[in-house]
Amino acid sequence: MTDQPPNGLPRYRMLTGPDDAKFCFRVSEALELGYRLYGSPAATFDGDRVIVAQAVLWQGEQG
Repeated sequence: MTDQPPNGLPRYRMLTGPDDAKFCFRVSEALELGYRLYGSPAATFDGDRVIVAQAVLWQGEQG
């Protein structure tokens, strides 16, 4: 693992979207790339569906 995220991605990312399998796959993909969960997830209801958010942080090289 390098000290920079792959593909020019930022070190900090806030992933958001409907609470569905697609969102879960996006979070899983970030974890597989080397990101770690940052803080607690958040959820809200927009009147039609639940919208969720999860921050992830690139850890880089751990010494």
